[in-house]
Amino acid sequence: MPHKMLKLSTLAILVAGASQASAAVYDIQQVNENSTLVDQPYPVQSDRALTYVSTGIESSGSDASCFTTDCTNNTYKVTGQALRGSQGKPLEETVAYNANEQHVNDESSLWNYCSYNLGYESCKDWAKREFFGVGYTDEQEWEQPGLGGLQKKSAAWVKGYSSNSQGLVDGTPVTTFASDSSKYDGSQKGNLGNFDGSAEESIDSTVNGVVGDFVYGITSSALFKNDHGKPRAFDKRGFVNVGGNDIALDPVAAASPLVSNMGQTQANDGVLFNDQLLVVGSSAYSPSFYGKDGNGNLRQDEDKLPNVEDILNTGTPTLDFNRFKTCATNSSTNLYANWECQFSTFANEAAFWLVDANGVVKPGSISAGSGEQRDGLAVIDRDNEDLSFQASAKSVALVDGLPLAAGYSTSNVRDDFYAMQAAYFKADNADLTSWKRTFVPGLSIKPGDDRDFTYTIANAVNNQSMIVGDAKGNGEKPLRAYVYKIGDSSAQFLDKLVPNLFFKDSNSHASAVNNHDQVVGWVDTTNGTKVERKHRAFTYIAGDAQGVLESKKAWLLDDLINDGKQDSKANKYRIINATGINDAGVISATALYCESGYDNTSQNSYCGGGNEVEKYVSVKLVPKNTDATIQPREKQDDEPVKRSGGSLGILALTALGFIGFRRRK
Repeated sequence: MPHKMLKLSTLAILVAGASQASAAVYDIQQVNENSTLVDQPYPVQSDRALTYVSTGIESSGSDASCFTTDCTNNTYKVTGQALRGSQGKPLEETVAYNANEQHVNDESSLWNYCSYNLGYESCKDWAKREFFGVGYTDEQEWEQPGLGGLQKKSAAWVKGYSSNSQGLVDGTPVTTFASDSSKYDGSQKGNLGNFDGSAEESIDSTVNGVVGDFVYGITSSALFKNDHGKPRAFDKRGFVNVGGNDIALDPVAAASPLVSNMGQTQANDGVLFNDQLLVVGSSAYSPSFYGKDGNGNLRQDEDKLPNVEDILNTGTPTLDFNRFKTCATNSSTNLYANWECQFSTFANEAAFWLVDANGVVKPGSISAGSGEQRDGLAVIDRDNEDLSFQASAKSVALVDGLPLAAGYSTSNVRDDFYAMQAAYFKADNADLTSWKRTFVPGLSIKPGDDRDFTYTIANAVNNQSMIVGDAKGNGEKPLRAYVYKIGDSSAQFLDKLVPNLFFKDSNSHASAVNNHDQVVGWVDTTNGTKVERKHRAFTYIAGDAQGVLESKKAWLLDDLINDGKQDSKANKYRIINATGINDAGVISATALYCESGYDNTSQNSYCGGGNEVEKYVSVKLVPKNTDATIQPREKQDDEPVKRSGGSLGILALTALGFIGFRRRK
């Protein structure tokens, strides 16, 4: 009997040890998929599943850390977006791919961007996919285009438009003011006409955050129809929903009819401030295709208006730059009578909107200055008419009771050219009437073709004054994630802090940071040249240890959800991008999903032998308050040449300029 008991006890110990060894650090929870895009009519028929991506996670407030408290049944909402296909120009970016010249308006310009900035051998295919949509028919793309794509939105004036993206909260669609014709209040509202069919079926939107009862994000206008064509009132506009009120965030500076009616705004991040939502973002203040340079001279950039043949594959109707200029110069012009006005580009400033529980809005500028000057610079670079002032607040936190925003502004690099540069903005008073801008040190942009960076951006900030962001190398040089604590002498790059994970010349993107200084984002996991590399989500502990995650170390989230079991729920997912993290440690992310489970637990395992279709899904990662053992996945280098399902290019994640999918908390 004692002998049998010894055997059973030993077995129990071994089982318990094995169970503990296989305990993952995070539990993975898939977000519901309830987008109504699948029910809407669309000109291209396809059985391809929608792409679901996350954009952020709801704040956990003063809740305890999930590393010490059981958070299995947490209710933190995940914000996100459903996509049919490629976007061409991501809705979330102030200027497409952070290319300040704003010339991304046809297939050729997409190809040029890819060739110079990404260096893929497949740039031709990349450009076609972003322009004509996912699954386009090669050599017959005009007759058989794919899903999404820039061409469809550019041609909407003539051919109409069907929604390509939809904002979500926990997988449920969010309706914005843009679907209600009475909420359009521009001075030229009477020229718009009527909705062209169902408003919901022509709107693109994304949700960027949830703060208490407030929901905020970015939406396009619905498509209207009048005697001249099918105009949009504007290309994109920030929104806030609260207490049954659906609110438009209009441009802060109503400097001209073009700006006040058609100017773009973005709602990027928000925080409660004096019982109101303080939402930060960007706001148009001047046209950038025709305006004054640093010498006070009028400059124009004809490349910002595409050729009609590149949009419709035909010469009619025409697009004329002289008509385009009247959109900016003639206040009596019917902005919605000219197709050209639909292609208006703008100089943008960092801005904020205070919204109370009744939907009352108080707007304000974060960038200093007014009129034709922002932060000491004119609208257009005096030597480069294709460069204009651009600034945006991407994130906001409260430090010592006052807002601290982070994003980027424009610097005149050695009086040579305008460049977008990572910056933070401190409010000087509780009335928010004055802000001080400071560029993040250690990210200098220098003149010349061999300069280190083409642009730098701060993506997130926390209440400990830590900033995370990216710096894009010149030409084909990589995108590099960095961390910076205000008061330090310089930003620090993650490829220097944790080179074992962020290898030399790898691309990386820091999306968000919580108030415990835990950073999340994505990093390359393959090092091929001139190809779209695969990447995976990471977390880096810049502050104190979080559970078993040690300070100053980084991990792939794939390794932290791994329990070593091939038949487990965790082995159905591979985490490709982490977009937000709250103070409880809960992470929002986008993942590849294999319904039957991957063939093994390795990082690049086949899904059904490479024949089963993977989907893009939105997920929530919840820390476990139990002892866990980190189990790195094997890399498995002999992966398939092509994975089933969509390319990462669908999400524009590998476009390096994609900074939109981020949220602080």
